[in-house]
Amino acid sequence: MRIATWNVNSITARLPRLLAWLESSGTDVLCLQETKCTAEQFPADALREAGYESAVNANGRWNGVALISRAGLSDIVLGLPDGPAYEDAQEPRAISATCGPVRLWSVYVPNGREVAHEHYAYKLRWLEALREAVADDAAGAAPFAVLGDFNVAPTDEDVWDPALFEGATHVTPAERDALAALRAEGLSDVMPRPLKYDRPYTFWDYRELRFPKNKGMRIDLVYGNTPFTTAVKDSYVDREERKGKGASDHAPVVVDLDL
Repeated sequence: MRIATWNVNSITARLPRLLAWLESSGTDVLCLQETKCTAEQFPADALREAGYESAVNANGRWNGVALISRAGLSDIVLGLPDGPAYEDAQEPRAISATCGPVRLWSVYVPNGREVAHEHYAYKLRWLEALREAVADDAAGAAPFAVLGDFNVAPTDEDVWDPALFEGATHVTPAERDALAALRAEGLSDVMPRPLKYDRPYTFWDYRELRFPKNKGMRIDLVYGNTPFTTAVKDSYVDREERKGKGASDHAPVVVDLDL
């Protein structure tokens, strides 16, 4: 079984590349983030023609998440139970479903903006709500994973120059402690192979030629419980999909499971 996660940075802009990638990669289940569309605008028909069911949590703004699957799609939950709101609105940042033998969450963790910003405090509250939401499944006997754009680099090795990020979001102790608390529920970081260079970065800003210079970050993560991680045969960052005109600023992270 092949599972992947990908922040597509607008599914409308990326649809031709997405359909081509699904066909070439043979992915069974894909967790999507930053769809930037409403649920009605989501290209469910095009994906259905390609053999995939869709579950979507989106409202047309800068967020939006989805799960697409050709391995089944049931027990769908939109959003985080008792999740925090931002500016009195529940943002569409999480969706979960059972896809064949696995239970999966696709998440798009708030960016945080700046450490002194209310969005940063919201980010920490959101991560705590995520921890509470997944605790039972993480401790369960069935394969389970949380995948997506976490907007946190777990260690200094996950950013191309830690000194440049000092005092900024994505690398603060509080954010990393929130990830550690999530893992403590029974989840482990599935580390992908980079395919090129020595670090498996997943995001490269569009500015300053950061992709060709490999000035990236590893912020797209796969956290699985023991039944999930023991089934992992391989995992890699599909860096090729970050290349060329019309690419997202994130690359897919792919996980192969013996299930």
